[in-house]
Amino acid sequence: MGRINELRLIARVAQMYHVEGKRQADIASTMHMSQATVSRMLKRAAQENIVRTSVIPPPGTFSDLETALRDRYGLTEAIVIDCSEDRDGAIMARIGEAAAHFVEVTLQQDEIVGVSSWSQTILRMVDNIHPLRNTKARYIVQMLGGMGDASVQTHATELTARLAKLTGGEPRLLLVQGVTSSREAKIVMLADPVVRETFDLFGRLTLAIIGIGAVEPSELLARSGNVFSKQELAMLNEAGAVGEISFRFYDRDGKPVETPLNERVIGISLEELKKADRVMALAGGASKTEAIAGALKLDIIDVLVTDKFTAARLTA
Repeated sequence: MGRINELRLIARVAQMYHVEGKRQADIASTMHMSQATVSRMLKRAAQENIVRTSVIPPPGTFSDLETALRDRYGLTEAIVIDCSEDRDGAIMARIGEAAAHFVEVTLQQDEIVGVSSWSQTILRMVDNIHPLRNTKARYIVQMLGGMGDASVQTHATELTARLAKLTGGEPRLLLVQGVTSSREAKIVMLADPVVRETFDLFGRLTLAIIGIGAVEPSELLARSGNVFSKQELAMLNEAGAVGEISFRFYDRDGKPVETPLNERVIGISLEELKKADRVMALAGGASKTEAIAGALKLDIIDVLVTDKFTAARLTA
């Protein structure tokens, strides 16, 4: 009977603490025992399954899908957002909202943040970030050249500058083409000291925020002028490419697709991206599902923010 009496007392202490809301010091006084004894009993209550912790996900969250994504792809974190319809515009807006909150909560002092500059979803994130007061980033680094058609510059250099202002960081821009006309043109542009200073930060990123694209460029990229020709896109398709991160292409198995086109891109490489402390990817939608699946196999992404429809396809 000794054990049952012991467990009865432990259960009583647990009830006073968890149900009645009493402080440990008050329980000790009422029960005429030390606070250390109360603390030990509360630990025993958990060990004996007298107290069990239940987490009840609130409506509009998808913990099962998030767990499945973490387990399947080895992610540190997965954020699955609710969305009323499987449509790109609605999905981008909701992903942007969730990513903005995550950045606001997790950004640490003096972080060096790299950002994909040609991403509509990341632009939605920037639209939703509140100015940070207590935490200040050190640098906001543009990871892909942004010069192109002036009508869409807000999605490149201005996106980086806006994020820098919101986070208190210093913007480090790449005021050159994302895709140069030739390898020789790239070499000339990389000789610029300002460009080199930005490139040197690629190996020091503490957070990289990336978009994921299909091989076929988005409307935004098509209008920007930072695109490959139809013949070059056909070459990528023939090589097995399914998606791109900052114009670095890969196949469905998460293996980089090496073509001469890499020699014309001014931006971060997949190898440099892998060295970042944390990489957060923002992507969703049916047209990008295959690209996202391939990207998750690159062993680069730590945090994925996506929608419930895409998450279901990725874990089917």
